[in-house]
Amino acid sequence: MRVEVIHGVNFDVLERRDAAVYGGLTLIELEGRIHGFGRELGIEMTFSQTNHEGEFCELLHKAGQGADGLVLNPGAWTHYSWAIRDALEVSQLPAVEVHLSEVDSREDWRSVSVIRDVCVGRVQGKGVDGYREALGILEKELR
Repeated sequence: MRVEVIHGVNFDVLERRDAAVYGGLTLIELEGRIHGFGRELGIEMTFSQTNHEGEFCELLHKAGQGADGLVLNPGAWTHYSWAIRDALEVSQLPAVEVHLSEVDSREDWRSVSVIRDVCVGRVQGKGVDGYREALGILEKELR
């Protein structure tokens, strides 16, 4: 089983964001932990990150060529990018939406997810461990 993890805007500076909210890890450290979770489950992992919405869409367009499922954290795009939602739908891959923080209990605008209805699962507020849960959801979905 192959899973692509795609991180969105501001993940390249994750360590500079509020550690109480985002965990204080660098993107490389986060991906290392996620890779370990995947290895435990026998999942082959690939990773992408971009600060460009169109590029995020292109990654989704190409994901079906090498992945069986997706774990997505589009960052702020989650709350308003209909383009990403449409590209996710076009991918026709099962996807799990993940957020490091408990977005539903933060600012009102963060509780909106335009991708929620095209995902097979959603995990929030569990920090890095949320990615382990997301991989478990995908593993069951793809069995």
